Amino acid sequence: MARRTVVVVVNGVTGRMGYRQHLVRSLLAIRDQGGVPGPDGMTIWPELVLVGRNPARLAEVAQRHDLTDWTTDLDAALNRDDVEVYFDAQVTPAREKAVRAAIAAGKHVYTEKPLADTAATALELAVAAREAGVSHGVVQDKLFLPGLRKLRRLLDGGFFGRVLSVRGEFGYWVFEGDWQAPQRPSWNYRAADGGGIVLDMFPHWHYLLENLFGPVRAVTAHVTTHIPRRVDERGAPYEATADDAAYAIFELAGGVVAQINSSWTVRVHRDELVEFQVDGTEGSAVAGLRGCRVQHRATTPKPVWNPDLPVTEDFRGQWAQVPDNEPFENGFKLQWEHFLRHVTGHGPFPWDFFSGARGVQLAELGLQSAREGRRIEVPS
Repeated sequence: MARRTVVVVVNGVTGRMGYRQHLVRSLLAIRDQGGVPGPDGMTIWPELVLVGRNPARLAEVAQRHDLTDWTTDLDAALNRDDVEVYFDAQVTPAREKAVRAAIAAGKHVYTEKPLADTAATALELAVAAREAGVSHGVVQDKLFLPGLRKLRRLLDGGFFGRVLSVRGEFGYWVFEGDWQAPQRPSWNYRAADGGGIVLDMFPHWHYLLENLFGPVRAVTAHVTTHIPRRVDERGAPYEATADDAAYAIFELAGGVVAQINSSWTVRVHRDELVEFQVDGTEGSAVAGLRGCRVQHRATTPKPVWNPDLPVTEDFRGQWAQVPDNEPFENGFKLQWEHFLRHVTGHGPFPWDFFSGARGVQLAELGLQSAREGRRIEVPS
């Protein structure tokens, strides 16, 4: 079987997402399975160039996984003739400069979200990539999660009838860092470093809503910082200048209303860290990261409101699980496979920079809505 090698610069590989999801669970997993099968019998093989700022950490990661090609010099990596793809998993404020350099070097570019810290910059990058004729994509991993793929299956099969509403709950308690170590890095809570739950999560909500239910036409949001003071990785207290919770209503084309709460200051009382309930005229579903439960119109019970008597109905037990019906792999890995096929001429890649720019735009409009205390329409 013929092999097509694609040399990929992986920048930000020592960070949590860059290392765990993109290096180990995606690119190395693809190599472990023998590459990405192409439709013409060819195997696509990613060859990796690790890039970062800390040479000791880079060397340790490379040695751990038997990789030898690493550097702290991004420009040198991008100037290599054998490099075809640049991937960016850095902190958001560092992304624009690196992506512009990759585009100027004629490399295909794939990046974590958000694409940039402003919508104007994100759109500039999208236009620059298009004009340079390079392929471009933004990570939209949640579209590939088992629970959301089951939800897609229900939508495609007409299960809901006319979709009426979507209600989403995302979040968990991120410890403040004083008496227990936090699960997220401190830059997430500093606005100057690109932190904030709106910039982090609204691009996710944008591509989920757009791909599953329709374009977002308006947003109304309340954004706040519930925990104003935290402790960083060195044990030093700092002021949390970025938002840690957002409560938003998104109005979609076709009349669907989506209400999504996003919070790093909430304790979980649900089956998964994120869940979406979709209600339609013919049925409803609750989808999480992996599971999806449904209740059809014909099996919907008729509860009667009576606060004077204890509830005897098992409401959760009245829902049925959607079966897997297929194996589900890591969502990041699946999207990487799509992108590698795309850059080798095997199919489109709809999750591009323009889609990423619309996600950043929605985050900006959400913050504007919160500042001004009003509903904001999304421009075309």
